[in-house]
Amino acid sequence: MSIEVGSKLQGKVTGITNFGAFVELGDKKTGLVHISEVADNYVKDINEHLSIGDEIKVKVINVEKDGKIGLSIKKAKDKPVRQKSARERTENFEAKMNRFLKDSEDRLASLKKHTESRRGGRGAKRG
Repeated sequence: MSIEVGSKLQGKVTGITNFGAFVELGDKKTGLVHISEVADNYVKDINEHLSIGDEIKVKVINVEKDGKIGLSIKKAKDKPVRQKSARERTENFEAKMNRFLKDSEDRLASLKKHTESRRGGRGAKRG
């Protein structure tokens, strides 16, 4: 099994330190998941996320000349692809601009109406 940057592999946690976890990848190869690559949020204690013997999916993020392998758990997760709404798929720039202008004009008219009613309208006598 060749270990290349970008490949996703199954591994087993063999050791945990305060800076990360060592993961056995097979063929007597071991990589390190740095604590910053364990989860999307801040990880204070890696033991809250991993235990020795856990089977995990990792992504190879670097392979150094001396054989050290950098791994990531958070980058190995498949991110869901966001689907565009029906409006986003069909509405072109012209339609978006027209809708924006109409909304803007409506808001401006409402604002003017509200301001005039507070001042007594145009031509109101001042006492």
